Amino acid sequence: MYERDTVTPLILTYGVDIASAFLILAAGWMFAAWVRRLVRRTLDRTHHIDPTLKPMIANIIRYLILAFVLIAVLAKFGIQTTSILALVGAAGLAIGLALQGTLSNVAFGVMLLLLRPFGVGDAIDAEGVAGTVLEIGLFSTDLETADGVYMMVPNSHLFGRAVKNFSRLPCRKIDVTVAISHKDDVDAAINIAFSVLKADERLVTDKPSEVVVSRLRETAVELSIRGWTHREDLGDFTSDLQRAVKQQFEAEGILFPQREFRMIRDEKNAAENLSPLQ
Repeated sequence: MYERDTVTPLILTYGVDIASAFLILAAGWMFAAWVRRLVRRTLDRTHHIDPTLKPMIANIIRYLILAFVLIAVLAKFGIQTTSILALVGAAGLAIGLALQGTLSNVAFGVMLLLLRPFGVGDAIDAEGVAGTVLEIGLFSTDLETADGVYMMVPNSHLFGRAVKNFSRLPCRKIDVTVAISHKDDVDAAINIAFSVLKADERLVTDKPSEVVVSRLRETAVELSIRGWTHREDLGDFTSDLQRAVKQQFEAEGILFPQREFRMIRDEKNAAENLSPLQ
């Protein structure tokens, strides 16, 4: 009878503590997620904060809330705060030694935010890893490739390599190569191509433009048409320029060279190689 009277209050006491600890943990987890969404929506309405920093700020706030929730849960079991901090410090040291590569991604993520080689929405190429930046996180950066594939790249991979940012500068250079026959007038072809280039309104006139002979081949003379355009017009301008130059060349009687194959038959040797009929 004595043992039953002793065990029952203990079960009730610890059962209540465990239930309240799980309740605090669940409520804290949901509260952290709600605060993260609230902070993200608030930052999205704020235009003076860079879009690259918004998801990281929201995630940092969420992790801080979860840390306090964890301390509150452990406190329900009678663990002192000083003991919790000592435990967290020791665990942090052990985890840091075990996850050096993972934590380096966090450090590199901070460096990417400080140095700003690229931001959200930029098109980049990091030695073969290419795509449009969707988000820069604590551990990795999310990209969307040109063919619509999602790619998650560790921050250490991006920070430790040469990164080409195709969206940073306002203007891009175009370099279109066309070929003409050796029989055609090179100077006339250069003047025609240069006039087509200058006639397009998308050409940036305060930067140098030129049409030069870039290479001599056995069957053709190659001309390089070079100019500058705004970044958003690069693809359309390049395609339209090639089509316009081809049409103007054909109108002026300048044809693109075509490779011809001729079979020369030596009738005398062919007759000697014929075997007589048996």
